[in-house]
Amino acid sequence: LIPMTIGIFLCAMDGTIVVSAYAAIGSELNQLHNTSWIATAYMLTTTSFQPLYGKLSDIFGRKSCLLFAYTIFAIGCLGCGLARNMNELIMSRAFAGIGGGGMQTLVSIIVSDVVPLRSRGTWQGILNIIWTMGSASGAPLGGLLADSVGWRWAFLLQFPLTLMAIASVSFGLHLPKSGPSDFSTKLKRVDFAGSLALIITVFSLLFGLDHGGNISWSDSVTMLSFSSFALFFILFGAIELRIASEPFAPKRIIFNRSLIAGYLVNFFGIAAGMNLIFHVSLYLQAVHGNTAAEAGLWLVLCVVGGLLGSLSGGLVIQITGKFYLITIFGYGSQFLATGLFKLSTRAALGTMLLFAVALFISSVGNGSGITTSLIALIANAGPEDQAIATAVSYLFRSLGSVVGVSVGSTIVQEVLRTDLRRRLSGENVEEIILHVRESLDYINKLEPVTRVVVRAAYLEAVQATFTFTVGMASLAFLSSIFIKETALTRR
Repeated sequence: LIPMTIGIFLCAMDGTIVVSAYAAIGSELNQLHNTSWIATAYMLTTTSFQPLYGKLSDIFGRKSCLLFAYTIFAIGCLGCGLARNMNELIMSRAFAGIGGGGMQTLVSIIVSDVVPLRSRGTWQGILNIIWTMGSASGAPLGGLLADSVGWRWAFLLQFPLTLMAIASVSFGLHLPKSGPSDFSTKLKRVDFAGSLALIITVFSLLFGLDHGGNISWSDSVTMLSFSSFALFFILFGAIELRIASEPFAPKRIIFNRSLIAGYLVNFFGIAAGMNLIFHVSLYLQAVHGNTAAEAGLWLVLCVVGGLLGSLSGGLVIQITGKFYLITIFGYGSQFLATGLFKLSTRAALGTMLLFAVALFISSVGNGSGITTSLIALIANAGPEDQAIATAVSYLFRSLGSVVGVSVGSTIVQEVLRTDLRRRLSGENVEEIILHVRESLDYINKLEPVTRVVVRAAYLEAVQATFTFTVGMASLAFLSSIFIKETALTRR
């Protein structure tokens, strides 16, 4: 497993090193209003290609697919660093996402291959520590590079690091070969029609969610994206169930009750967790007037809680050989904690101590549930389908993340706009509403009375999205009940 740690660290660092350079990128390229597409393009291709790596690794081998993913990511990072304009940067970032989709998924699949299932959760917790270290180092490094040698080095630096990951895996990772057949025989096994339909299906859904959350749910582009999603989803189902000789999603994977429950807890649990984390910072800054740095310190509780939950869940499974009760306990804890968290944001009912405890317990529950539900999926899928099941679980995690943030953000904006119109009066109401939704700094420029009204409206808005968080967490908890216990081996 050691040869893959560079790739894990790099994949995690990439997620934060680029974010801290967005402002510098937009300013230099005179495209500040389009910087969100740097993240969106990467997310769209990463999630769209993620589920394909499971089956492809069964056909071409785990190591070959991992090296392919690293290579595509490296080329994409090099293209980003050399981009002459925003369009080239966005296209290069989307290309890098094709490789990024396999970097984390394939490592998880390989770990499942070489580590006894009963010890799988513990090792996942250890890998999560490496992931957290990468994420924590990325943001300050990206800011330092942007302020010194330039934002391009946030991408160019990743190119030699990826080459190191390629060398480490090439010479240090020794896995059984996938089979004696030649490349052309393997190529014939690939379900190209199903692959294309799945990529378009996921891409259309994600694009629609992103566009709807940021622009409008009734916009023609949003509606067209959802229509495309529905059409290609049906087409994908028809191909997999009726046409493909070796489908990406076999019937035994689609209609297995316990696997469906595992996918759903990933979707709902991540949706709840991401929406909570995303809007904690907004709540602290808009309602309490904290700085971004002060709000960021509170998120350390989420990181520590997630790591502790992942490690403890894995250790419990290793000791007991059981995953059912600990999975229910994890998502039950997340559900109860999100409810307490919502209460803590009410000035009359909550305290910052309750706020901190609820935030921490929610992260512990979600971190534990993510690890234990993956063990449940692998155990119920069996050795022959564990790669596909793992890849699909990562797809549902990504979808949950996008749905949680996009729907949660839409709730905040709609409630905020409505509440401000109800509370404010005068000729400049629409101007105030526009500016306070664009920048939190504008709140401090308002008259004291108006400022209090705006902060109260923000409280109502985040309360509404935290209600959505509780709803998602409750569905994760209910889904966990339907997971089936299966004996874990010490092989």
